[in-house]
Amino acid sequence: MKILLLGAAGQVGFELHRGLGALGQLIPATRDGRLPGGGSARIADLAAPATLETLLEDIRPDVIVNAAAYTAVDRAESEPELAHAINADAPALLARWCAAQGSKLLHYSTDYVFDGRGDRRWREDDATAPLGVYGHSKRAGEIAIQASGCDHLILRTAWVYAARGHNFMRTMLRLAGERDHLRVVADQIGSPTPARWIAAVSSALIARWQAGAPWPAGIVHLTASGQTSWHGFAEAIFAAALETGLLERAPTVEAISTSDYPTPAQRPAYSCLDTSALRERFGISLPDWRKGVTQALAELAGC
Repeated sequence: MKILLLGAAGQVGFELHRGLGALGQLIPATRDGRLPGGGSARIADLAAPATLETLLEDIRPDVIVNAAAYTAVDRAESEPELAHAINADAPALLARWCAAQGSKLLHYSTDYVFDGRGDRRWREDDATAPLGVYGHSKRAGEIAIQASGCDHLILRTAWVYAARGHNFMRTMLRLAGERDHLRVVADQIGSPTPARWIAAVSSALIARWQAGAPWPAGIVHLTASGQTSWHGFAEAIFAAALETGLLERAPTVEAISTSDYPTPAQRPAYSCLDTSALRERFGISLPDWRKGVTQALAELAGC
């Protein structure tokens, strides 16, 4: 089985690259043709979707795992065309190719397809209502994939972080070394989810299909269990970092409201996803989000 992994240098892509190789011939692709650590990969620039066709025809993968995305939520407000090209046009092209060739597509989406109004976890069939360009572009990608008729699985996840890359956890650790006091939003609620867990579930689902189970089609929500605010997330990061020795001291963390920290893009206030389908369809339940923080920081500390 040939697996084409797009976005192999990103947070989720890096973890997928470590795990998917056991399932078949893995061909990683990145925007610049380089992998973290200095390895080489195929070039796949989703900002120029038409160039993907040559790559697809050359490799002719059985499964495409698309971990590439435009994720700069605030910058997307001033770059809507670029966000749409990467998050909607490119997935649409991938899906059409898969439909024509009989290949499978695994794609990742986001909690930002919902408006975050309410206090009930969002189910896969709830009405979407993105608040900003990023969410709109990701929802457009979902719709295009669904309309293509290809065998697809869309995993919606949220608040993704890892021991490497650019993410909230690493930003907090950096700021902890620069400041004694931080102000962090406390009225946005979600489920912090490690990239490693997302990759592990993705690999498990592909392995089930490879072993003879039906392709796990549709949209499925995939996040850690439990919920917290960005403020609570920050405090958990600092507590675990002190325990692992990554920090000698932690800053004080002041809880503020969204209105105290204006950003170009509006964020959903409550973006927790209901993961019942993941549990009921596949028997998979992820641990509490706090365990993921401990694991990621232990990896950073080399424990």
